[in-house]
Amino acid sequence: MTVTIYDVAREAKVSMATVSRVVNGNQNVKPSTRDKVNEVIKRLNYRPNAVARGLASKKTTTVGVIIPDISNVYYSELARGLEDIATMYKYHTIISNSDNDSEKEQEIFNNLLSKQVDGIIFLGGTLTDETVDLIDKSSVPVVVSGTNDKDSKLASVNINYTEASKEIAESLIKKGAKKFAFVGGGYSEKAQDDAFKGLELALQDAGLEIEDNAKFVGNETYKDGSRAYEAVSQDKPDVILCISDEQAIGIVHAAQDAGVNVPNDLQVVSFNNTRLVHMVRPQLSSVTQPLYDIGAVGMRLLTKYMNDEQIDEPNVILPYRVEYRGTTK
Repeated sequence: MTVTIYDVAREAKVSMATVSRVVNGNQNVKPSTRDKVNEVIKRLNYRPNAVARGLASKKTTTVGVIIPDISNVYYSELARGLEDIATMYKYHTIISNSDNDSEKEQEIFNNLLSKQVDGIIFLGGTLTDETVDLIDKSSVPVVVSGTNDKDSKLASVNINYTEASKEIAESLIKKGAKKFAFVGGGYSEKAQDDAFKGLELALQDAGLEIEDNAKFVGNETYKDGSRAYEAVSQDKPDVILCISDEQAIGIVHAAQDAGVNVPNDLQVVSFNNTRLVHMVRPQLSSVTQPLYDIGAVGMRLLTKYMNDEQIDEPNVILPYRVEYRGTTK
């Protein structure tokens, strides 16, 4: 039996206009009402436009993609792998930029649901509790690539940032480094937290610790790198680990402008390994992530969910390696 908007309204004890507003992502609905309507939509498996389009299979072969900053090279490289796999499996993509804004992200998510996408993939970014709750209430599969939620309830594809950061710190400590600083970015708090944890573990093992003022969290831009350097350079660290390539390049240039020799006086390592690492002198040492693969594997994982294929491992951890270039000794 076909489920209609009337069925949802009757079950949720609201008007059809209210159901329509929820489906179309209109924010002018009380949160409690929106939650109640979404719960009924999920329970009844209501697909508003599927019947109108005569889709007996209830498939639109469309996938929604949410990116925190479409201009960021890291996310554009993730998107290449995703797009290739989507094309291979004959899916169309709707790409939306959230500007790393939680409210905008939730509005985009609701709008994608109203467009009857078969699945949604988040490329990077930080998922707030509100967004995770929205995902949990939705009836479409969701995968996150290049990030994951804090308790790994969602299917995800990523690298092990804790392990990578620990490996870098241990290697540089063996070569004489003692004072470390850490620069994070707002786009992926989970990656940032994991990388910082790895640094702390390595320092603890070596009987060292990081100073309170040696951690800076910014917005992963080149200009922000200058602010980050100013904030963490007061104690003259031997090494700065930076989550973003673009931010790290800003740090290198700020240090050089201040008369600091990189890498003799200051070593810098980033975690993205985009093409930007080759565009600075000295070239930037970085964690080599399989960026194309992160996007591609995330999309393939989503196709499995959309087609009810067997999922052996919902949280995929891909290999990485550390490329030591000119910004380390």
